[in-house]
Amino acid sequence: MSAARGRRTLIVLGARGDLTARLLLPGLGGLVATSSLDDLLLIGGDRGEWTDAEWRTVVAQAFAEGGASGPAVDAVARNARYMTADAADEDDLRRLLESRRGALALYFALPPAVTAEACRALARIGVPDGTRLVLEKPFGNDAASAAELNELLGGLVHEDHVHRVDHFLGMSTVLNILGVRFANRVIEPLLTAEHVAAVDIVFDETLGLEGRAGFYDTAGALRDMIQSHLLQVLALAAMEPPSTLEPLDVRDAKARVLRATHVRGDDPGRFSRRGRYTAGEIDGRSFPSYVDEEGVDPARETETLAEVVFAVDTWRWAGVPFRVRSGKAIGSPRQEVAFTFKRPPRIPPGLTGAPVDNRLRIGIGPRRLQFDLNINGPGDPFDIDPVTLAADFGPGELLEYGEVLRGVLTNGNPLSVRGDMSVESWRAVEPVLDAWRAGRVPLDDYRAGSAGPATWEDRAT
Repeated sequence: MSAARGRRTLIVLGARGDLTARLLLPGLGGLVATSSLDDLLLIGGDRGEWTDAEWRTVVAQAFAEGGASGPAVDAVARNARYMTADAADEDDLRRLLESRRGALALYFALPPAVTAEACRALARIGVPDGTRLVLEKPFGNDAASAAELNELLGGLVHEDHVHRVDHFLGMSTVLNILGVRFANRVIEPLLTAEHVAAVDIVFDETLGLEGRAGFYDTAGALRDMIQSHLLQVLALAAMEPPSTLEPLDVRDAKARVLRATHVRGDDPGRFSRRGRYTAGEIDGRSFPSYVDEEGVDPARETETLAEVVFAVDTWRWAGVPFRVRSGKAIGSPRQEVAFTFKRPPRIPPGLTGAPVDNRLRIGIGPRRLQFDLNINGPGDPFDIDPVTLAADFGPGELLEYGEVLRGVLTNGNPLSVRGDMSVESWRAVEPVLDAWRAGRVPLDDYRAGSAGPATWEDRAT
């Protein structure tokens, strides 16, 4: 898909940060290489002193690291500009806005608190007509603060010009959920409470803190992963077929799911768990205990593994548990959406063996679709053997942030999170946060490199 031609400017606040160099710019480079964006003016703004030449070097290196090349890529890097600016200072923001050329997208690659301050400053000075605002998660700290931020943004631009970024929704493997569900007659009719026993949405990873204590120790796995990313994945996995893939239809379908989502049995003491890794080893790499990581305050009791079982009270999913889990320093990482089907009403006597549950797995990490089935094994035709049918997903055309920026710069945003959805995501997890603060759910230890706390058992039902 090519972007419509036209003069436009992308201003990145927080240009000197890790997010910009590691994720945002490589994604942008891929988008520029595949779209008509050679006229894009890229302006970086941050409090540190840089020259245009230094910024252009950073941009060019990031584009190259993302595999982007070509005349359009070279043109954007060559014309990029840098301005020293405090994102919360009105005069600095005025200078940045006045430097734009054509349609403006303003990307806040900043911590949430700084982003909120910048938006308040913008509310006092105004923004040009047609401006698009792009915000990184988390959106607020709870439902009330998310609603307050939404009101602030609504005073600046129309909701369809606000892009709340969830790069998970730009992952080709996450978007494959739509193709698997809605392009297969043999699959979609079975994804209902009549046939599905449970749904698991899991993102366990081998990575530890990786120097992110400043953010992670005040967030934890529940806020960082479940509240934002994985509830959005749940919405894709559980939503009704949208009329089209236009932004309004997709976001409406997802919002209906989130409004129907709550902790199973409204009992977070029973249907939530939390853990924190201790010292261990993964693939020859030693991990210190989380509490010994630099910048960590042990008194916060920040969890590195979180699990919540949700209910989705819609006609399609009533009674089906949705187990949502994410953990760090897990030795056997699992990153997938898995639909476990109910067992057959009866297996005729005479069929022997050990049938497995039928399970449809859509890989979020490894790009792989798997379907666990039972068939007649070799030799005795009455002996049942489990098999797995598998197919690999192809890589996406763009990196995750390239998909996100495509929506921003081409005037479409089906992948962004609408304001009401950000509030509903907080509403769904707030009972869990309250239960954890009250000490109703223990913080269990698990060794880095293990699968999680040894005492954990299945609590989906």
